[in-house]
Amino acid sequence: MPSFFHLRRVTLLRILAFWFGVVASTPWAIFRASAQEPPPLTWSGQIRPRTETRTSQSGDAREVFTSMRVRAGLAAALDKEAKIFLQFQDVRLWGEEAHTLTDYRADNFDLHQGYLELTALPGLGGTLRVGRQELAFGEQRLVGAVDWTQQGRSFDGLRYSAPALGKLETDFFWMKTQEASSPTHRYDAAFLGAYGTLELEGGSSFDLYLLANTDSRQVDPNELVTFGGLWKGRLGALDARFEGSFQGGQWAGKDVSAYLVGGRVTMSVTEKAKVTFWYDLLSGDDNPNDGEWKVFNTLYATNHAFYGLADYFTDIPLHTGGLGLQDLALKLAVAPRSDTDLNVDLHVFRTAQPGELSSRSLLDELDLTLTHRLSERLRLVGGYSFVQVRDGIQELGRLNRNAHWAYLMLDGRF
Repeated sequence: MPSFFHLRRVTLLRILAFWFGVVASTPWAIFRASAQEPPPLTWSGQIRPRTETRTSQSGDAREVFTSMRVRAGLAAALDKEAKIFLQFQDVRLWGEEAHTLTDYRADNFDLHQGYLELTALPGLGGTLRVGRQELAFGEQRLVGAVDWTQQGRSFDGLRYSAPALGKLETDFFWMKTQEASSPTHRYDAAFLGAYGTLELEGGSSFDLYLLANTDSRQVDPNELVTFGGLWKGRLGALDARFEGSFQGGQWAGKDVSAYLVGGRVTMSVTEKAKVTFWYDLLSGDDNPNDGEWKVFNTLYATNHAFYGLADYFTDIPLHTGGLGLQDLALKLAVAPRSDTDLNVDLHVFRTAQPGELSSRSLLDELDLTLTHRLSERLRLVGGYSFVQVRDGIQELGRLNRNAHWAYLMLDGRF
C-alpha cells in the first residue's frame, strides 16, 4: 500500500501539472481568440503554350518556335475595404535555357501584377489601386494590356476609379514609366490621364479621354498630349464604332500635330455570321524637315487586335517609316457550333503619306483564326496568315517576299 507521503507527492505533482497546463495554454488561447481569421484567398492561374512558324524577313528561311506563359495569381481580402493582388509569371521559349539541370537562375520569372486596392476612401469614395497593374481602356487602341503577347504589359503607379456620376464612370491614373535613379534609365518619364465612359440611351456609349506622356530631359523634353473620343452604338440594323484622336505637344524637339480616325460597322448576315467593314487612318509626316511632327503615335496600344494578326505594324510610327497608315479591312465572324468560332479577316494596308516611296501600298493580309472551347477553362486556338508584299514595304526594308505565319495554342486557366 502506498504511503501517505507518496500519495501527497503524487497529488501535488498532478496539481502542479494541471496548473502548469492552464498557465501555459492560457496565452495561446488568448492569442487564438484575439487573432483575426485568415483573409479569404482566391487563386488564379494560366498555362498557355503556343507554337508558331513564320517566314523570316528576307523570305529565305522559316522560323519555328514554341513560347509559353505560366501565370499564378493570388487575391486576398485584408478587410471589407482593402485587398491585395499578386500575379507572378514565367515567360520563355522552349529550349532557351543554357542547360536543363544547371540553369536555375529563373531569369524569365517576373512580377506581372502586384497591387493594393482600397475602396470607400474617406471623403472621396471610389477605388484606389496602388502598385504594379495592367491598364486597358476602351478598345485598347491607345492603352491596352496586350494579352496576345506572352509577357503582356503592366505599369507601376496609381489608378483611381471615381464614384459614378449618374451614368458617367471616370478613371484617373498616373504611371511611372522611367525612373532616373534606376540603372536602366537616364531620366524620369510618366504616363498619366483620365478616361471617362458615359452610357447613353438605347445601349450606346461615349468615351472621352485625355492622356499625357512627359519626361524630364533637359534638352527637348517630350510632352505629348492625346485626347479624343469613342462612340459605340447601333445605326439601324448595324453595330457601329467611331473613334477619333488628336495629338499635340512636343516630341523629339518638334511641334506635334497628328491624328487618328477610325470607323467600323457590323451587320448580321445570319444568326451565326457577322460581317464587319473597317477603316483606320493614322496620320503620317509628309515633310520630316519642316519642324513639325505629324506622325500619330499609338502609345501603349494592343496593336495586334487592329493592324493585322501577323504583327507587321505593332510599332507605329516606326514600322511605317513615319508615313502613317491606312487600313481597309473586311471581316467575317462565324460560329459554326456553340463551342467553335471562325474569323476571316482581309486587310489592305497603305501609307497615309507617300514620302519618297514609289507606291503607298504596303501589303495585303489574310488572317484566319479558329477557336474551339474544349471546356469552360480550356481553349484550343489556331491561326494562319498570308501576307502579300507590295512595293512600299519592300522599299521600307521591312519584308522582301510574300510571307506566311501560323500558330497553334492551348490556353488553360482558372
